[in-house]
Amino acid sequence: MIVSSIYALIATLCFGVLSNIRGRDLIFSSIGGGITWFIYLLTFHYFHSSIIFAYFMASLIGSLYSEIMARVLKTPVTSFVIGAIIPLVPGGGMYNTMFETVQGNIDGSIETGIQTLAIAGTIAVGVFSVSSISKAYILFKRKIHMQKLKIMKNKFKTNNSR
Repeated sequence: MIVSSIYALIATLCFGVLSNIRGRDLIFSSIGGGITWFIYLLTFHYFHSSIIFAYFMASLIGSLYSEIMARVLKTPVTSFVIGAIIPLVPGGGMYNTMFETVQGNIDGSIETGIQTLAIAGTIAVGVFSVSSISKAYILFKRKIHMQKLKIMKNKFKTNNSR
């Protein structure tokens, strides 16, 4: 499980180089890919959950990691989210769907295609959930901050008008 996660980290690093992610962002993006793959393996093999739930948990944790690192490093979230999600992309499922179609096995093609679409949708829902909650939290914090500034401004006006 650890070795597989290290391979995912290296693959994410290589993808990051191709995507022109540079410096420390490349390192932290690669770590995100390794963490995401580790969470997937942990959820799927250790907890014996369904493959869809394992992908969902991995995309949730990977997106959460990406949001946190983007805030810490003051970098756009996209560079971290892409790195975190790359190990989860169901490319093998897409290949198998097309292979089954070319072989004439329509039932196998439909089954594999539906599972691949479910995995892709699950990844999207995980990323969307964390992104939405993060944006709502930031807006809430900003609103509270603006209210405090407004109160301080009103106090300043009343003190100066005397």
